[in-house]
Amino acid sequence: MSDDNASLNWFRHAAPYINDLRSSTLVIGIPGDALEQANFRNLVHDLALLASLGVRLVVVHGARAQVNRALRAQGIESHFHENNRITNRESLEVIKAAVGRLRFEIEAAFSQGLPDSPMARSALKVISGNLVTARPCGVLDGVDLGWTGTVRRMEVNTIEQALDQGALVLLSPLGTSLTGELFNINYLDLAAEAARVLHAEKLVLFREPAQLTLDNNPVHELSIVQAEQAAAKIQSEALQCAIRACNSGIARTHLLSYRQSGVLIQELFRREGAGTMIYRDSYEVVRRARITDVGGILGLIRPLEKQGVLVRRSREKLEAEIEHFTLVEVDGTPVACAALYPINEDNNTTFTAEIACVASHPEFRGGGRGAKLMRHLERQARTLNIGELYVLTTQAEHWFIEQGFEQIAISDLPASRKSLYNIQRNSRILRKCLTIANPS
Repeated sequence: MSDDNASLNWFRHAAPYINDLRSSTLVIGIPGDALEQANFRNLVHDLALLASLGVRLVVVHGARAQVNRALRAQGIESHFHENNRITNRESLEVIKAAVGRLRFEIEAAFSQGLPDSPMARSALKVISGNLVTARPCGVLDGVDLGWTGTVRRMEVNTIEQALDQGALVLLSPLGTSLTGELFNINYLDLAAEAARVLHAEKLVLFREPAQLTLDNNPVHELSIVQAEQAAAKIQSEALQCAIRACNSGIARTHLLSYRQSGVLIQELFRREGAGTMIYRDSYEVVRRARITDVGGILGLIRPLEKQGVLVRRSREKLEAEIEHFTLVEVDGTPVACAALYPINEDNNTTFTAEIACVASHPEFRGGGRGAKLMRHLERQARTLNIGELYVLTTQAEHWFIEQGFEQIAISDLPASRKSLYNIQRNSRILRKCLTIANPS
């Protein structure tokens, strides 16, 4: 497939996500380090693209790197208490200057519009100002945080009006008090609170690593429960912020790398995603099957076996192959299943696998769980360096085509599967090629 056709197909497949995100509110948290990266320019372009697609954007920026540098230049030492800066009167003046300079630089970045550039004719307006009222954090664990504050109130109506007019709202990590003072605010706390009060559909937090890793394995998605368990092993302010946001009602929080070009577009408009997603509806999980799940799987596949949709499997065979199965579980009950069988071929340069035994409970069909299960299996396949997936089906051909599979001939099957093909069943054969990340 040519690059042009690949781009066209990607754009077509992005259409459902574009429709879902139109008129939704996204809060984007960007640390100060990211603002100094060359990729920040690309991120500005991607945010402008989202705005042009009707996405309501609130950008919250940090400034820790810039403030630390400015304080050092003034000979002022930085002090922290549990990731919160201790702000005295002297350091507050430096913080105000550093944050103010950053705000204008960000506004300037969104104002670019040279012809033949991604920002041409974008006409994106940036609204900022005294939109956050703060109060002092006070004394924590015996430590007086001085002019470090927390959010007391946000001008929700003003922000909503700006978003309704198609503007991007920019929030800096400073808040005014009722007495006219300024307080330094942790930008992650500000981003989480903005997402909560604006009832945002998503909170996106940028950080340096691409994904969370557990036991040296990249993690693509976590429920709140899983995230809280991971937080006991991983020291990550962004992860803690994501957990707080989901617990406050945000359905999805995404952790992305600010070094990776196009990562925001990939995360929002591709099934595979590009970061780590923390999700609130933890009652529903996708997990590998265990031997104790055999009864539940049989309950899912037996009706389809009787209809001739699936090939019959005995309990003994299912128990022997349970390690290949993955489940979607709702409130402790298996509601969908599928199996991934690696195919070992001699002299085959491309590792392949077959997806089989795809089944879902009738009461849980139509909710996207089958597609979610397929994405999970594809991620499993990629971790095994599998580049091609095959599936044989008699009645679900179109559904698999919707998941990106293409029909092929019997002759295109791997040799070991070709010899097992049941001509009497006359199953349709489909294949999907996966993009495997370069291990280097």
